[in-house]
Amino acid sequence: MISEPFATGESIIHRLDPRIRIVVATVYCFVVAFSEQFPVLLIAVVISSALIISAGLGFKDVGQRLVLVNGLILLLWVVVPLTYGGQPIFQIGPLSLSREGVVLAARITLKSNAILLTFIALIATMTFATLGYALKQLRVSDKIIHLLLMNYRYIFVIEQEYQRLIRAAKIRGFQPKTNLHTYRTYAYVIGMLLVRATSRAHRVHQAMLCRGFKGTFYSLQEYKAGSAGLIFSVLMAGIIIVLIFMEWH
Repeated sequence: MISEPFATGESIIHRLDPRIRIVVATVYCFVVAFSEQFPVLLIAVVISSALIISAGLGFKDVGQRLVLVNGLILLLWVVVPLTYGGQPIFQIGPLSLSREGVVLAARITLKSNAILLTFIALIATMTFATLGYALKQLRVSDKIIHLLLMNYRYIFVIEQEYQRLIRAAKIRGFQPKTNLHTYRTYAYVIGMLLVRATSRAHRVHQAMLCRGFKGTFYSLQEYKAGSAGLIFSVLMAGIIIVLIFMEWH
């Protein structure tokens, strides 16, 4: 099962209506993604960090996820300033470090961290089931919700099936190498994995129909915005408006 380390808690963020969190996170992340001014991006990082603190999340767990993302961004810092073109800051032989490339890499870094922190604070602090039910109440397509919930439920089953096939191959003497036999074996494994996944999906669908499934997941939990949700919505709406004003004026 996919772990949900941030989904449990008693913080202010955890107690907010999931629908409000989804809407706020979506709008806020879009504004950050389209922003170009560095003051706006720096403020966005500070606000996202404040959301993390409000959610009471452990800095170690959050830091591990930031390290993974920024490890990829580090590659951009190596490639983009050297290949983007523009006014060179300094040049060593055929390689030149461009000012425009550095600025672009800095923007990507700030945007990525602000969006990731917001996603962790507002979205990762709810379970997948809660996310699915909240999306349904926001009138998101039932097909998308079904894909989300069923993928979450059965992705680990496919991983277990893959490990079972690999173990069976190794018991028969298979040793991965860089040769045609290895490539052919992995192709067979992937093909068999698709066959078994399709068969399991058919059986699961039949079992759901036998239990009266009619294309809708129901929830016994009722979401209420409450005063805290309204205050949070107004506060974040004000922040988003200020960021938009700073960016385009």
